[in-house]
Amino acid sequence: MKALIFAAGKGERMRPLTNHTPKPLLTVGGKTLIEWHIEKLAACGVRDIVINTSWLAEFFEPALGDGSRWNASLHYSYEGPEPLETGGGMLQALKIIGDETFIAVNGDIWSDVDYSTLPKAISGLAHLVLVDNPIHNAKGDFFLADDGQVKSDGHGKLTFSGIGIYQPALFVNWREIIGDVKGADERPPRFKLAPLLRHAMHQNKVSGKHHTGRWTDVGTPERLAQLNQLF
Repeated sequence: MKALIFAAGKGERMRPLTNHTPKPLLTVGGKTLIEWHIEKLAACGVRDIVINTSWLAEFFEPALGDGSRWNASLHYSYEGPEPLETGGGMLQALKIIGDETFIAVNGDIWSDVDYSTLPKAISGLAHLVLVDNPIHNAKGDFFLADDGQVKSDGHGKLTFSGIGIYQPALFVNWREIIGDVKGADERPPRFKLAPLLRHAMHQNKVSGKHHTGRWTDVGTPERLAQLNQLF
């Protein structure tokens, strides 16, 4: 299985730390955030990892190289000076990933999720790892039903962890699904992934799992400092 790590964002809430360092290259517990992901992906057998880049893109390859130190191959998907959002970034990365099921991880999170426990195959279009709601997302994102299906509505919503398994078929008819969204008609297109996921949820094609271990959305300097105190 191949993997995609989202690393193109500007990290505006993390400034001034991200004025000169991309957020995934900030350090947690002696390693950069993105190194934690690469290490865990390689440990469970992922050999091809795509990293999408935009903001301060020139910093990634000097810091990470070609992936050989993890016995993996790193591929860089440069999106241009402006990030393509999660949907546009994933769509562009499919040129490298191909038509197989793949893992995608937000580069600005830290967790103790064991990637080897993620499903190797899924019957639907996506499988999402959900976590308990943090203070900054108290209302949650999605509802996990008793049958393992993820819904956009329902009581007791959980937060999307930024870790998931996807089928490229999620993007079939993507333009019609997202509708009149600014950036969708640009080349390359810029759009969010969430509308595609919600559309798939309405078709009962998104499954999920509730992870009750450690997880942090490292979105601010304060959260970064709090996380580093745990090491």
